[in-house]
Amino acid sequence: QVQLVESGGGLVQAGGSLRLSCAASGSSSSINAMRWYRQAPGKQLELVAVITSGGSTNYADSVKGRFTISRDNAKNTVYLQMNSLRPEETAVYYCNADVTYVTTSRYWGQGTQVTVSS
Repeated sequence: QVQLVESGGGLVQAGGSLRLSCAASGSSSSINAMRWYRQAPGKQLELVAVITSGGSTNYADSVKGRFTISRDNAKNTVYLQMNSLRPEETAVYYCNADVTYVTTSRYWGQGTQVTVSS
């Protein structure tokens, strides 16, 4: 089993910054891609950013140039640096990870609330 624990959420004013962290623990033998999603109230889950085990990244168009995903493989941790935050980005942010231990399974964190005030 793998556990993902997010942290770093909170309340920030529009234009501000936050850095989210997601640490994997447990039987994390081989962590492949790691992702950040978000879900705003009343809206669908949205993929924000993804990073492969090799460090390749991809972003939703709405966050390009403002958000940066990174990872520390030694710590089994993925980060999301969010700059120039907007009120409409208020959401619960979730991380997930594809973990290979004989087979590959996808695990999710419990989410962390980000609130951007105008």
